[in-house]
Amino acid sequence: MNRDQTENDRREAFTQRWMAAEPSVSAYVFSVISSFHDAEDLVQQIAQETARRFDQYDPERPFLGWALWITKSRVIDFYRRRSRDQLVFSDDLLKRLAEVISNREAGRHERREALEHCLDGLPERSRKLLDLRYVDNFSSHQIAESIGSTTGSIRVSLTRLRDRLADCVRQRLAMEEAT
Repeated sequence: MNRDQTENDRREAFTQRWMAAEPSVSAYVFSVISSFHDAEDLVQQIAQETARRFDQYDPERPFLGWALWITKSRVIDFYRRRSRDQLVFSDDLLKRLAEVISNREAGRHERREALEHCLDGLPERSRKLLDLRYVDNFSSHQIAESIGSTTGSIRVSLTRLRDRLADCVRQRLAMEEAT
């Protein structure tokens, strides 16, 4: 493999991990920094630092935990620089906040996996309806026209499918919790 390909693979790996972690990193930063512009700037600095330090990341460990570790350090640095006129959060509070966000992200991952399992169990016609609505972003009217049905029938079908999926996800998560 040539050097350019290796660098492209590294960039792709970082990009995928960052895109998954960024909402949690942003939630952390925006929850502890009151100024929108400061928080926005800090998230960009954190993205740059995680990209620059990506070679130090251990792929055997969760990327989000590593990114939040960097984030917590940058937030502490931010408040140390501004300690004269800003409210400063304790290191312990920032650590606990990072743990809460990391745990919440783990829960989202479990729900996403349960949803994928439930979607796989649907009949093809049901999957097609959901794809038309949520992937292709068709309205109920557009779906009805495309498959030769009525708008009312499509709305009822989508409501039943959403309810069925919600029940399936709840049951799947409950089963996983019990094991």
